[in-house]
Amino acid sequence: MKIIILFCIITLTCGFFGNVVSNDNHLPYKAIFNFGDSISDTGNAMKSFGPMPSNSPYGSTYFKHPAGRLSNGRLIIDFIAGAYGLPFLPALHNLTKDQDIMKGVNFAFAGSSALEYKFFAQHAVTPPGTNNSLSVQLGWFKELKPSLCKSKKACDRYFKKSLFFVGEIGGNDILSYVLTNKPVTEIREIVPLMVEAIANTTSALIKEGVTELVIPGNFPIGCNAAFLSIVDSKKKEDYDELGCLIPYNTLVEYFNEQLKCAIDTLRQNNPQAQIIYFDYYNDAKRLYQAPQKYGFTSDKNEILKACCGSNAPYNVDVKKPCGTNGTTVCSDPSKQINWDGAHLTEAAYRMIAKGLVEGPFANPSLKTPPFKIAA
Repeated sequence: MKIIILFCIITLTCGFFGNVVSNDNHLPYKAIFNFGDSISDTGNAMKSFGPMPSNSPYGSTYFKHPAGRLSNGRLIIDFIAGAYGLPFLPALHNLTKDQDIMKGVNFAFAGSSALEYKFFAQHAVTPPGTNNSLSVQLGWFKELKPSLCKSKKACDRYFKKSLFFVGEIGGNDILSYVLTNKPVTEIREIVPLMVEAIANTTSALIKEGVTELVIPGNFPIGCNAAFLSIVDSKKKEDYDELGCLIPYNTLVEYFNEQLKCAIDTLRQNNPQAQIIYFDYYNDAKRLYQAPQKYGFTSDKNEILKACCGSNAPYNVDVKKPCGTNGTTVCSDPSKQINWDGAHLTEAAYRMIAKGLVEGPFANPSLKTPPFKIAA
């Protein structure tokens, strides 16, 4: 079981710096702050669990070495920060004593859940890979806040020019239930609780003075190599024409609809705040529907497989996660959507970021970025 939990953690611009402008007075946002899981963690989990070997394939495409990210390169949050002329978000647990934090901080932690860690034990469900749930990350922010601004007036002024991401989060909650062999019908029952946790965190941030927030939905996990491998349904009717698991994509569609309803309520209760929904589901699913259009392989048998993994169905073996002995990396990660089973490639994250920043998968749209999404 420990091996499986570890797998859930390490597997669930002409150049960036040319985009950063010296005068940030002209930037739409002065700072970006991010909460979430491994989809947007830029180094918190790796700081806690220890660094990856220097020859690990993680980070190999862009950074040329492991860079705290569970992909072969940049994440969605990296591309978005670059488009707004801001540096990569430093992970909270990697901050040094005199480091400048005024352009943003990343609280996301790989393996995190929307629900509190104790919830899973109380319901006899395999717990997530970490206890750093969304509420814990909110606590970190509150502890850091006095270092960002000293008075309510100063905080209001600073946060008015800052962008906050509340998620993506919730994938690990679902995965915990899948690893405990719980049916989809039972997972549906916790969706309202997950949505409530996200809404509560959003409300808390607004009370702290935050005025512009992004709440992403979740991905089509039925197309995810890790879910496809772990669920391993033998029923033909469980799969759609793309080879994705219908029950799990339907589950995420339900989650996203519930989340959008909660966002509507948040907007009504907080008219002073701009709350943006990111449609990760349709943004990502289009890549599977027309992979060749976006530069990925057109081979239907290959498009659902992980680039980095072992010789197993979907190239995913929970006992041999990416980078360990017996695993290999595909010849061209830019042609694959999935990186290691649970996470996507830099190429996929870039296309998703483009869909969010340039449209049409943000509702309402973000402020116009000064730069294009980096190549």
